[in-house]
Amino acid sequence: MKFFIPVLSLFLLLHSPINAQENTEIDSIKNTIPFQHDSLKIKSYVLLFDKKLRKNPDLAKTYLDSANTIYKKTKKTNSAFLLNKLGKYYNRISNYKKVEETTKQLIAINLKNNNQKRLATDYKNLGNIQQKIGNYEEAAKNVLISLKIKEELGFTDKSKGSNYATLVKIYGKINNIEKSNFYNSEWEKVCLKYSDTNRLATVWNNYAVNYKKLKDYNKAATFFRKSAAINEKNKNYVNLANNYNNLGNLYLSKDSLKIAENYLLKALKAGEISDRKNEIAVTLNNLGNLNNRLGNYNKAIDYLERSEKISIEINHRLLLITTYSQFTKAYQGLKKFKNALAYYRARSSIKDSILKKESVDKINELEIKYQTEKKEQQIALQEKEITVLEQQAEIGTLQKILLGGLLVISLIGFYGIRQKLKRNKLEKEKVDAELAFKKKELTTHALHLAKKNEVLESLKQKAQELKEREESKNGYQQLIRTINFDLQDDNNWENFSRYFEEVHKDFNSNVKIKYPQVTSNELRLLALLKMNLSSKEIASILNISGEGIKKARYRLRKKLDITTEDSLQDLVLSL
Repeated sequence: MKFFIPVLSLFLLLHSPINAQENTEIDSIKNTIPFQHDSLKIKSYVLLFDKKLRKNPDLAKTYLDSANTIYKKTKKTNSAFLLNKLGKYYNRISNYKKVEETTKQLIAINLKNNNQKRLATDYKNLGNIQQKIGNYEEAAKNVLISLKIKEELGFTDKSKGSNYATLVKIYGKINNIEKSNFYNSEWEKVCLKYSDTNRLATVWNNYAVNYKKLKDYNKAATFFRKSAAINEKNKNYVNLANNYNNLGNLYLSKDSLKIAENYLLKALKAGEISDRKNEIAVTLNNLGNLNNRLGNYNKAIDYLERSEKISIEINHRLLLITTYSQFTKAYQGLKKFKNALAYYRARSSIKDSILKKESVDKINELEIKYQTEKKEQQIALQEKEITVLEQQAEIGTLQKILLGGLLVISLIGFYGIRQKLKRNKLEKEKVDAELAFKKKELTTHALHLAKKNEVLESLKQKAQELKEREESKNGYQQLIRTINFDLQDDNNWENFSRYFEEVHKDFNSNVKIKYPQVTSNELRLLALLKMNLSSKEIASILNISGEGIKKARYRLRKKLDITTEDSLQDLVLSL
């Protein structure tokens, strides 16, 4: 009887009139929790989390933490359920890197359980987050995986609309306007079919963005205003901030700076009302651009510093590219060329890591493969239907019955095989994604090692110079010894070797078997050559001079008996 009362209380709460005071409702839920059993406590905490997430995400997180504590103790609910809520929290505070991590964990759980419906949603969500942080190749791959699953399982057009929406953004970002507009038209059909005016506003905003890229500013302005009119009516401040930002940028392009400023300030207000960090950061960046154009460089830097802080916090690398570009212009305007150069280099570094031509080509290649496979499946299905009709025309009633039975058995077998192949394919894609992630970690670790050693070597030289100038040399000598110790620290190399072995399995053992005369230092050099690093990067990691690298490569060629016509790099890559 003691559990009946709290269960009944919670039931009445969930079905109370919608105009009940929120605080009273929350207090009532809290009061019932001490009397509930664990599984119901988890549901109550999640209910509190849902109610507080929009207005007070930090408080909502404390409720979710309480639910997770009970789950870890009892495991009386689905871990994927709580993980999904955690992803929503990180998305609310615009921590997209954490959203990506939690979504990958959800995919691993649902792959294990072969939950295809959930996987369709998870892959779409993962792709959507990855396009926000500029990982377009992975984003396209995952959204297309999701779309394929949805088509195979017979999802509604409304469900596919979210995939179309993300693909519009991805292809727009890599300037494949034709493909972006294709998916936008598909999404527009869905919105019109279901009379979804909210999303129709986003569709029109997308058309406007693409027209702007094509420099058709009149059409772009028309669609931006149509979109803004709907969002104003529906008080959708998140999308409204985006509309105003786009209109501000449009008028910046036309050098109508006063009109541009008016729209951008409205965008900032809408972004602050919606409390979405991403929109606020974008608006601040645009205001920095505007003030650069007006020659108000110090004011531009104020806006840009605020934008940079938020962009770093939410890991918005793509926005940082434009922010650093605007910083460069501002400091050039102030004739602070050292600062301008620093931001120019920071911009180039991020841009090179995101917008590589290979990634763009890979995305387009994925799209072609997806469309080709889809058409092949349609053709195969039509041919199968024709074959069945021809057979039905030739056989008698008894044969039809027999054939029908066999066909049912065959279809059951075929479905089982297809499901198994699908699971194997998804598992392979998961393994490939993990390997790609490890390769990125390995490269990052190697470059970090090179940079660290480069900085330490520079610091050591500076200390040496100061030591020779100063009378008291003991302090500088101690500093130099400390730097030498760090430069020669094998722990850094052991960490690197662990990453390397995870990506290039059995490389070291293969080298030792084939070339037993190779020393441990030469094995290090071979590993770095395998990663295709530059001589300068290898020199920094091994803490030797550029001339030393040349000598080490020469000795290695002799030991491996490589002729002058053969390439050491090609040999290493083949191992």
